[in-house]
Amino acid sequence: MNSENDFIINRFEFDSELFNDPYSNHYLNDLWPIVYILSDEGVMEAYVGETTDTFARMRSHLKHNKKKKLTAVRFISSKKFNKSATLDIESNLIKYISGDGQYKLLNANAGLANHNYYQKPIYWNLFLNLWDALRSEGISKHSVEYINNSDLFKYSPYKTLTTEQRQGLIMIIKCLLDDNYKNIVIQGGAGTGKTILAIFIFKLLKTNTEDFNFQEFDKDQSEILALVRELKAKYPDPKMALVVPMSSFRKTLKKAFKNVKGLRSGMVVGPTALSKEKYDIVLVDESHRLRRRVNIGAYFKAFSDACEKLGFDPAQDSELDWVLKQSDKSILFYDENQSIKPTDVDQVGFSKLKAAKSTKVESLKSQFRSKGGNNYVEYIGEILNCKIEPNRTIYNSDKYQFLLFDSIVEMEEEIKLRNKEYSLSRLVAGFSWKWISNKSGREQEYDITIGDHKLRWNGVTEDWINSPNSINEVGCIHTTQGYDLNYVGVIFGNEITYDAESNQIKIIKENYFDTNGKNSIYDPEILVSYISNIYKTLMLRGIRGTYVYACNKELRDYLSKHIPNFKKPQRVIELMDQSKVIPFKNCIPLYNLRAAAGNFSDL
Repeated sequence: MNSENDFIINRFEFDSELFNDPYSNHYLNDLWPIVYILSDEGVMEAYVGETTDTFARMRSHLKHNKKKKLTAVRFISSKKFNKSATLDIESNLIKYISGDGQYKLLNANAGLANHNYYQKPIYWNLFLNLWDALRSEGISKHSVEYINNSDLFKYSPYKTLTTEQRQGLIMIIKCLLDDNYKNIVIQGGAGTGKTILAIFIFKLLKTNTEDFNFQEFDKDQSEILALVRELKAKYPDPKMALVVPMSSFRKTLKKAFKNVKGLRSGMVVGPTALSKEKYDIVLVDESHRLRRRVNIGAYFKAFSDACEKLGFDPAQDSELDWVLKQSDKSILFYDENQSIKPTDVDQVGFSKLKAAKSTKVESLKSQFRSKGGNNYVEYIGEILNCKIEPNRTIYNSDKYQFLLFDSIVEMEEEIKLRNKEYSLSRLVAGFSWKWISNKSGREQEYDITIGDHKLRWNGVTEDWINSPNSINEVGCIHTTQGYDLNYVGVIFGNEITYDAESNQIKIIKENYFDTNGKNSIYDPEILVSYISNIYKTLMLRGIRGTYVYACNKELRDYLSKHIPNFKKPQRVIELMDQSKVIPFKNCIPLYNLRAAAGNFSDL
């Protein structure tokens, strides 16, 4: 046993001769808890499990229609293992092998454990060492840090659900089993894990019954176990679609589906796909972005054609109507506070749906994305709604960095430093500047001018966050909604200001350049609501922190009362030789030293 790693990895051929080999590893012989990985390098498929009866479990797998075709098995054992530890390591291996993308897993996704137990942090360190060992054997190719930032990991169906998400899952399964319910609406703000739950349910329903090892369910999952059995009996192979209204986010989820066994990229569709065929079950992520025929530009004809095909009136009906007609059961993930333009289906349509007897409504409230938690989310709402109490303490957290900048240059510098440190850190902004650089022959021109500083809008419209030059560009709401970032730098543009006399956020319509976002709006309060939703959505993208810069002085003065101000770290002078004086201009800023060290929190 490696003294540093405290585990053993034994590799064997996975076939009927497996039990003929003499086992010197007593952990495999003596009913000791172990973790194992079945794999096949030819088809690049794998299965992860844990057991206390190695021989019995292997005999069972050798009889399984799919697992018996795998060619190798790795047994992972340790004197430190107990049942809780092996369940935890098994869960982490499933999540990270799936996020790594090299192997497709045969595992179902409903039996992942997430328990607190004695010395759990020690086993996380053991897992990190184990992961490095598996990388050296070719089972995985990426580091844990890399995977944590990848879309394959973030949108993998192999997630351990929170208690709240688990209750939502139980409710959804019960409604799918109950013929009295046709529609399910899951309400939740940005970062409450709606997309994760949508993908989890999709994988659960598209996993073949034979791929479930019901012995892997923990005892406290007995209710889910019984429901899953009943669900698989009713829907052995349902015809399903995951509808994603935004094309950029749809492309990202297609990539995630492509790398999951049993799922296909073609299962993720745009709303117009509903005009072509009916489905047993339709899930809609970001359903607040379903459209009606208002300011839809080039989409006008396709929208009208789909309505005509389905027997709807294009002037009155919406993509929400398409979903309800073309699905036997629909599951809609919805947040009215992320509706950002007149094109979106209005709240009246969803209010009518939620009030129907055939609709079940559930809410997700716990913040899943931001380390700032619900307190940060509530504080952002109070700021943008101008409802900060006079004696309210300014938000401050050692888990979440929330800062206001006086200089756009300094905010861009800090975002780039955070990107070097953690990756996935980007500048985003309200639509307060025309998009010039998307015109042919004008690609090198700048779109955004703030003082003497110039920036460009996003160079691509699909999957911009992961595009090579995104760190040097500025994204808008249309390229970031639905995505996670580690740090986000939000630029409040010239279209938004603050009126101290009335204590209200005001909008300067002529400075707002999203034409489809403002045409046909005649009530100023509605435009205020849309643009406030845009900025709130942008400010909830960050996992670790949010930086803010406001172009408008009145708004900047207002925000400065409620957001901690960024203070540039003082320069550090290290006199390596006391006989020499280092010129001030050659000194290295402290924040650069931190970035170079690779871990801001350790300094």
